[in-house]
Amino acid sequence: MDNRTKICAVVVTYNRKEKLKRCIKCLLEQRDVSCNIIIVDNASSDGTKEMIMDFFSKEGIFYYNTGTNLGGAGGFEYGVREAILKGYKYIWIMDDDTWPDKNALKELFVADKELNGNWGFLSSIAYWTDGTLCKANIQKKGLFKFAKKNDYQSKICRVQFASFVSLLVKRDVVCEIGLPIGEYFIWTDDYEYTGRISKDYPGYMVCSSKVIHAMNTHMKASIIKDDISRAERYKYLFRNDVHCYRQYGIAGWLYIILKDVYMVVNVILNSSDKKNRLSIIVNGFIRGCLFSPKVNYVK
Repeated sequence: MDNRTKICAVVVTYNRKEKLKRCIKCLLEQRDVSCNIIIVDNASSDGTKEMIMDFFSKEGIFYYNTGTNLGGAGGFEYGVREAILKGYKYIWIMDDDTWPDKNALKELFVADKELNGNWGFLSSIAYWTDGTLCKANIQKKGLFKFAKKNDYQSKICRVQFASFVSLLVKRDVVCEIGLPIGEYFIWTDDYEYTGRISKDYPGYMVCSSKVIHAMNTHMKASIIKDDISRAERYKYLFRNDVHCYRQYGIAGWLYIILKDVYMVVNVILNSSDKKNRLSIIVNGFIRGCLFSPKVNYVK
């Protein structure tokens, strides 16, 4: 079924042209349900644009260079806006290192039919390159509750938070609740967005829709273990987490305080360069308390 005028994949990329190439090929190989593709390039310098022009210069693929690095969050805000302006009814969101199974999109629409269209987002199951569940993309059923092994035995499972590694959303929902928050830059933008949707519409993970998330390492983002050269990136994570979860009142504040205390204790016990890492956690928490980014809408 050719639904390319209705469905668009939004892929954000930055200096990973080989992974992006495989992502695009996977999108073009979808069975039964097809889609157009919007590629948002955060000003890559590795020949991404030339690769796209050389290999994918065909109808239905749209390339946008942002001119500067907007981060993943800024890229998703940019791409979802463009998809809405182009009139697509469904928007399939993913990173450039997401490689969908050939039936991934079809299975999302099988779930759509079973749910009679009563959903706000549908999330695929992400696996790492070794075939195990990707640790960074486990959906959450609540603030304190991740999806468990038995949840993956069902075809469809209700969840509250999911990642942007293969997430299907509707045009009408986006127009109502707004775009992803670009000011987040990186990290937590997906949880903020799916949590925002979940306040008004049910979200689900679809266990038959599968993708590979080809991360370089099979681990969740952790300032405790990550190389100190990457530690500065975590200022966004701790800031954004506070802004995201403080919206859930006392339970949200309890969650984020417990999480940050856990991080502080583990940095003290297990990390090198403790002072720098602790400073990022504390300053991130303070900045998060004051952070009030704007939610933008598409008219």
